[in-house]
Amino acid sequence: MAKPLRLTFDPIARAGELWQQRWGPVPSMAAITSIMRAQQILLGQVDAVVRPYGLTFARYEALVLLTFSRAGELPMSKIGERLMVHPTSVTNTVDRLVTSGLVAKRPNPNDGRGTLASITDRGREVVEAATKDLMDMDFGLGPYDAEECEEIFDLLRPLRVAAGDFDGGPVAGAS
Repeated sequence: MAKPLRLTFDPIARAGELWQQRWGPVPSMAAITSIMRAQQILLGQVDAVVRPYGLTFARYEALVLLTFSRAGELPMSKIGERLMVHPTSVTNTVDRLVTSGLVAKRPNPNDGRGTLASITDRGREVVEAATKDLMDMDFGLGPYDAEECEEIFDLLRPLRVAAGDFDGGPVAGAS
């Protein structure tokens, strides 16, 4: 497959200029278009790294979350809450991890209707290898240094708070 030709101009900046001519200045239009394009780029790069492990970024995130839990298992509802996704998405993600042998499911003994998802030994091996590869490519954020990555996090945090992701208290682990 031929690589697409590189544009000689920034199409988002050009769209911003045209937008301004037609509807007036709206800096948020160029900002959101840039964020959405960055998301496409990053997701493509990250998915390319985790694909050889039979993962998508969503499945990788679920495995990481399970490794963060003390017992290596969490209720399905807790996975959805922590990953901020719909219960149907959690079920789909976990079921695919089960099919791959990376996660096991069992009834939750503390909740008769609930299900626990547990990372398997193979799941731990895969998440460690995939994490190494993702860290080696700086999760696609190689053009930015550590300080700039912190700035990006800080810039996007108020948006996440406004969306109701969390109450906006202090950053976990901050002094």
